[in-house]
Order: sequence, then structure tokens, then C-alpha cells
Amino acid sequence: MTTLFPNFRNERFAVTAGVEINAIVGGSGAPLLLLHGHPQTHAIWHRVAPVLAQHFTVVACDLRGYGDSAKPAGDPDHANYSKRAMAGDALAVMRALGFEQFAVLAHDRGARVAHRLAADHPQAVRRMALLDIAPTLAMYAQTGETFARAYWHWFFLIQPAPLPERLIQADPAAYVTDVMGRRSGGLKVFDPRALAEYQRCLAQPGAAHGLCEDYRAAAGIDLEHDRADRAAGLRLAMPLMVLWGEQGVVGRCFDPLKEWRAVAHEVRGGALPCGHYIAEEAPDALLAQVLPFLAASSV
Repeated sequence: MTTLFPNFRNERFAVTAGVEINAIVGGSGAPLLLLHGHPQTHAIWHRVAPVLAQHFTVVACDLRGYGDSAKPAGDPDHANYSKRAMAGDALAVMRALGFEQFAVLAHDRGARVAHRLAADHPQAVRRMALLDIAPTLAMYAQTGETFARAYWHWFFLIQPAPLPERLIQADPAAYVTDVMGRRSGGLKVFDPRALAEYQRCLAQPGAAHGLCEDYRAAAGIDLEHDRADRAAGLRLAMPLMVLWGEQGVVGRCFDPLKEWRAVAHEVRGGALPCGHYIAEEAPDALLAQVLPFLAASSV
């Protein structure tokens, strides 16, 4: 990974008993937490992290179950892969580095973790930019044929173990290229070194299970947590930026700004000229949007 992040150091953080989180740290200035999505690792940020590190102390984590982070066996109710548990991991990493408050930039699954982090620990998150998602509860509640066909993995990965794990483990490299290559940008948008990293990590023992447990939690206990927030009238108070790919599925199937305004007070954002993998497909357009927004958190 040194070739993708030459000026960053790698660290591991013991966040709970038996669970360590892998992260890279670089730059200087106000702290900024980066969280990746499926089926990827912190390597998604390699085209934007060097620029971000000129303005922030950047911390890019591998989520629990992904990358080089721990991949524990899932609980019967999948609670140890809930976004609440993953948000706790991220908070523990930032606190271990001495950061009680920070900004967040997160994509896909990581953006769902960031949503829960902001809901559970609002004092920690100064402001937040979320990439190519609508709230989990809204997406499940409004699932239609177009979304289900495009996001088939949402419904495949939540099947009881060990069926999806067995199929992924049969050829993890192909799972990565098939899932990512069938999006609007194809495989050409990815640096071969990053793609190789995603494939290496998914081939690790327990990686397929961790990936599935993330989605099982999302379709179960995470929805319970989200419904409880809605029932309590909880809305995020920190400034929120929401960006999505104009060639992707989220903006076509949902109204991201409307859905986020239902759960947050201050929301801005729009579509960028790319597909789902914003940080890799349109890094300059992403930086143009998020740099001034996130920099305001350091004032």
C-alpha cells in the first residue's frame, strides 16, 4: 500500500476485545476521518487523500470485516456488525489518536457507518460528507424493481450463512471484478494496484463472512436502530453534504436530498459527473466540493 499512500503511516488500533482496526494516517491540521464501502478498503481514497492531507490530518480506516481489519464471527443477531458497532470502532480509532471532534468523508457502506456515528455521537462529528447513498431505511422501504436489479447484492449477501460466503470464497477476485466492473464506469476507472488490493483483502480468511455480516446487520438490527431514531424524532444537527454519481443508481431510484433532509437539519449537495465510485472516478470534482465544505469544520 506504500505505492498508493507514500506519505502515510499504517497503524492498528485495538478497539474492543479481539477486534483491531487497520488504518492509515497522514497529513496535518484538523482531523478528517475517511470510511470506505463494499467490496473495498481504505484504498479507495488514494486519488484524493494526498490533497486532503495538505489540509487535514487524514485517518482512513478499514471497516470491521474489510481490508486488514479484524473479521470476527457474526453474532446471531449480527449486532457486532451493526453500524452502531462499526461507528464505535471509528470513534475509538479517532480517540486513540487524540481526536475528540473531527470531520467525516465516507462512501457507500462507510457512509452508513458515518450516519450512525453522527446519530450516536453527535458531539464528535463536526460536519460530514456522504457519497452515493440515501439513508438505509429509506432505500429498503422504497425498493423497486430497478433498484433490486442493480443492487442485487443487497439481497444476496443477507441470505443465511454459509451460502453467500461459500459462493464468494469460490472466487473472491471474480466477485470483486464482477460487482465493481458492472457499474457504469466499468473496471477501467480503477487503478490496477487498488483493484489488486481489494482482491487480496477479500481472499483473506473471514473476509467473505464479514462482508455478508455487514449486510445482514443492515437488513435487520440497523433498521431497528434507524426506526428508533425516527420514532424519537432524532435529526442530525451537524452540517451535511450529500453527493452522488449522476450515472449511478442512487440518484435514479431515490431523491437523496429529500431523504437526507428527513433525518438532518442542514443538508446540501448534488450529483457529480461519474458513477458510484466517486473518489476513484471523479476525484477532482469531489475535491472541489468537499474541500471548502470540510475545511469549515476546522474554523
